Amino acid sequence: MTPRTRSQIGVLIMSAMLVLYFAFAGLRGIALLASGTPVAVAMGAAMLVLPLIGAWALLRELRFGRDATRLADRLDELGQLPDDAVETLPSGRPTRDAADAVFPKYRAEVEAAPKSWAAWMRLGMVYDAAGDRKRAREAVRKAIGLERDGIRR
Repeated sequence: MTPRTRSQIGVLIMSAMLVLYFAFAGLRGIALLASGTPVAVAMGAAMLVLPLIGAWALLRELRFGRDATRLADRLDELGQLPDDAVETLPSGRPTRDAADAVFPKYRAEVEAAPKSWAAWMRLGMVYDAAGDRKRAREAVRKAIGLERDGIRR
């Protein structure tokens, strides 16, 4: 089984468990609404709103994952994936110095071509490999937006 398949199965299982939780919370919310007391009705309404917000967030994250995977696959097809070998710790994470040495190349690439989805995607992948999830997600979101804008044109 490939790592991608294992990841997809994990996402499917966790998403199904979350949807099941939303269903149970929704049923409990409906039961509270039916009780008729003001406090229980307010709690029931909140228990119906929170699963809706959770479902929206789940769909948003699934879409992000699908789009990020699609762009990574496109980079792979084009032979443009980041391939810088860096020194890693026993955990598999790059050492801080090794990660810092790789960033300037990809940052310069983005500065030279700020409208290139590929440059932003590579920068996001390098951030992710170094463990900087926040910046990785920002860069990948930018790549997804640029790629979508390019398709619409």
